Amino acid sequence: MPTYSQEIEAAAKLCEANGSSWDAINPESVARMRLQNKFKTGLDIAKYTADIMRRDMAAYDRDFTKYTQSLGCWHGFIGQQKMISIKKHFAGNTDRRYLYLSGWMVAALRSDFGPLPDQSMHEKTAVSGLIEELYTFLRQADARELGGLFRELDAAREAGDKAAEKAIIEKIDNHVTHVVPIIADIDAGFGNAEATYLLAKRMIEAGACCIQIENQVSDEKQCGHQDGKVTVPHEDFLAKIRAVRYAFLELGVDNGVIVARTDSLGAGLTKQIAVTKEPGDLGDQYNAFLDCDEVAPGDLANGDVIINRDGKLLRPKRLPSNLFQFRKGTGEARCVLDSVTSLQNGADLIWIETEKPHVGQIGAMMDEIRKQVPNAKLVYNNSPSFNWTLNFRQQVFDAWKEEGRDVSAYNRDKLMSAEYDDSELSRVADEKIRTFQADAAREAGIFHHLITLPTYHTAALSTDNLAKEYFGEKGMLGYVEGVQRKEIRQGIACVKHQNMAGSDMGDDHKDYFSGEAALKAAGKDNTMNQFG
Repeated sequence: MPTYSQEIEAAAKLCEANGSSWDAINPESVARMRLQNKFKTGLDIAKYTADIMRRDMAAYDRDFTKYTQSLGCWHGFIGQQKMISIKKHFAGNTDRRYLYLSGWMVAALRSDFGPLPDQSMHEKTAVSGLIEELYTFLRQADARELGGLFRELDAAREAGDKAAEKAIIEKIDNHVTHVVPIIADIDAGFGNAEATYLLAKRMIEAGACCIQIENQVSDEKQCGHQDGKVTVPHEDFLAKIRAVRYAFLELGVDNGVIVARTDSLGAGLTKQIAVTKEPGDLGDQYNAFLDCDEVAPGDLANGDVIINRDGKLLRPKRLPSNLFQFRKGTGEARCVLDSVTSLQNGADLIWIETEKPHVGQIGAMMDEIRKQVPNAKLVYNNSPSFNWTLNFRQQVFDAWKEEGRDVSAYNRDKLMSAEYDDSELSRVADEKIRTFQADAAREAGIFHHLITLPTYHTAALSTDNLAKEYFGEKGMLGYVEGVQRKEIRQGIACVKHQNMAGSDMGDDHKDYFSGEAALKAAGKDNTMNQFG
C-alpha cells in the first residue's frame, strides 16, 4: 500500500492537474480518505484475504503449531468488535485469526421469515448480504482507527512535536487492517450446480475468499449435529465443487479456497443410487456402502430397485420416505472416501462433522486420508452442540478406568455436576479442553479451528444477565455495574458509542467539505467527553 506521504503527493498532483477549480480540495484530506478506504470492492478483499489464507496454509504445512482460528459472527458489529478486541489484546496483530460465517446463524437470525432451523430455508442472498455487511463494518473499523491517528497527527503538529509527528506517521504507514479472511458457509449450494455457481459469485463479489460446501442433498439439508442427514453421490458433489472453482476463476480470484465438508459420519441415508459404469469406479464405491439384501430373480417384488454386483443381485433397503440407507458402521470409511475424492477434485481443505470432539477419532480418519493425500488439512467445528465439559470428563474417566485407576468417586453419567468442578478429574479434563486445538492441530491435521455460533450464545447470555439485574432490584445499577463500568475499565472502545458509530469521522468530513462553516458533533457539550 502507498505510504501517507506518497498518497498526499499523488493527490497534490491530481489537484494541480485540475487547475484552480480544485483549489479548495486539500490533498492531505484526499490522502486520508483514500487510506481510510483502502479496499474499494469486495473482489479487492477476496483477492487480498485469499493470499493470506494461502500463506497460512503453507505455514501450517511447515509447522503444525501455526494453525488458524475463527469465531462465527452473525452481524457486522459483532465481527467488527471481535477484530477490534483481537488487535487490542494481541499487540495489533491479526495473524491467523479469521471470521466464520455460519449458515446456522444466518437461518436463525438473518432470515426475513424470522428464526428458522438450519435447513437452507432462508433466502440465498442473506448469506452474501452478511458477508458484505461484515466487511462494511471491518472497513469502518479501519477508517475509525486511522481517523484517530490523523487527529493525533494534527495535535502533534499543532504542538510542534516533530518526534511525535514522525512516530504517528509511522503508525499510519504500518497500520494493520481489521479485514481478515472469512470462511463462508454456502450450505449444500441452495440447489443444483448452476445455483451453487450463481450464489458463489455473489459471495465472492461480497468479499469471500473461502467457501465451505457440504455433501448433503440441497433440499433435504440438516444441521450437521441433527439427525436425518442425506448425502449425495460423489459426482453430484464434485460438480458443485467445480462450480465454486469456476466462480472464483471467472471473477479473477485465482487462489480462492474451497472447503469440502462431509456429513457422512452422521448421515445414514442417500436419496440416490450412484451411476456406475465399471467395477470400482466412484459410483460403485458409493453404492458399496448401501445396506442391501441379496435376492434371486424370483424374489423380486413390484417396483424393486436392483443392483448387479459381482454377478449377484442386490436389493438396496428403501425406506417409506423413498430414501436408501447405508450399512451401519460405514460412516468413517465414507468420510475418508468423501474427503479424498474432494481433495483430488479441486477442494483445498476438508471438514468432517463429528458427533464429539475426540482427537483420536479425528486423527484416525486423517491418517487414512493422508495415505492418499499427504498434505490434507482439516477445518474443524469446535461446536457448541458438543457438551465439552461432559465429553472431556468422560474421556478422562474412561482413560483412567482403562489404566486401572480407582474411579469409584465419580459417577460417569453425572460428571457434568458442579460437585465435580474442583476434582482432579475435572482439572485434567479442563486442561485437555484448553489444549484441544493445539493437540488436534498437531495430531489430527486440523489447520483451522472455528466455533460456528459462539456469539449467538454470548448475546443470549449477556442479555439474560442484564435483564435479570436491570428489571430486578438493582435497576440502573444492573446496567452500570454489569456493563458500563466493565466497558470503561476493560477499555472497550464502544463505550464511546457515538465515536464507534462514526460521528468523529463525520466531523472530519464536515471539516473537509465545509471548513470553518462545519457544524460538528464533537464539541464541549458532547456527553461522550465524560469517557475521556
